[in-house]
Amino acid sequence: MERTGRRTAVLAALTAAALFSAPAVASAAPAPSTIDVSDTSLHAGDTFTVTEQLYNPTDFTVTGAKAALYAKEKPIVDLVDLVSCAGTIGCDQYLSSYRGGVGDLNAGESRTVTFTLRVKEDVTGGEFTLQHQFAGDNYAFSVEDGPAVTITAAPKADVKVALTATPRIGLVARVDYVITVSNTGPGTATGVRVTANAGSGRSVTSATGCTRSGSTLTCAIGNLAPGASATAKFTSEGGVFAWGAFTATAQRSASTPADPNAANDTASKKCTAYTGLFVQC
Repeated sequence: MERTGRRTAVLAALTAAALFSAPAVASAAPAPSTIDVSDTSLHAGDTFTVTEQLYNPTDFTVTGAKAALYAKEKPIVDLVDLVSCAGTIGCDQYLSSYRGGVGDLNAGESRTVTFTLRVKEDVTGGEFTLQHQFAGDNYAFSVEDGPAVTITAAPKADVKVALTATPRIGLVARVDYVITVSNTGPGTATGVRVTANAGSGRSVTSATGCTRSGSTLTCAIGNLAPGASATAKFTSEGGVFAWGAFTATAQRSASTPADPNAANDTASKKCTAYTGLFVQC
């Protein structure tokens, strides 16, 4: 019994000695760059953030250290706009990347840069792999793949512009115009704006739904659901001695999302003045 107890005590002592003498396992150093994305399922117009962590694992200072962002399948600058960045001394576009500078980074030091990005309204949908890099003036680490993001493109909205002209006889002949703006879809059109011009030698005497400057008008139509339409009106005169042909035009100047059919964005009407008393369209 005494021998058994002695053997047990010796084994326990040897085990303890082995545990205390075992070398400590060193923890792995952080990667030179890693990124975290706030949202990986995005739509056209969405705003999101990418946080990039930089770490200098070398034994020297990396000068002019920068956090760099790319996309693998397509230039990131074609997919998203840079809104702002935090944790940097400045950020901007550099070729096909966005970069945020953090100054010199000494051995073993780290920095964090947060990019705020906005998906372009006219982006083509798909899945894209974000890439990141720790780049410096005197040394650059390799470009690494990050998470994939899925971007859903906004449905396009085809805005159509039409123009009608109605001449009016009077002491000074005038022409009444109606601009009809419609959305043939499939998406909702927002921020629709039309620019119109009364034509050479004509002056705009009144307008509804438009602001005028000389013979040129800017008509803020606003938002149009698929299948919806809106109108704007203006009237032009040529004066007592007006004579000859003139053409009024109306053209879509802005709308979101992208308009897939430019052929129906412009309309025009040609009229002819026979003295200032009579106009025919």
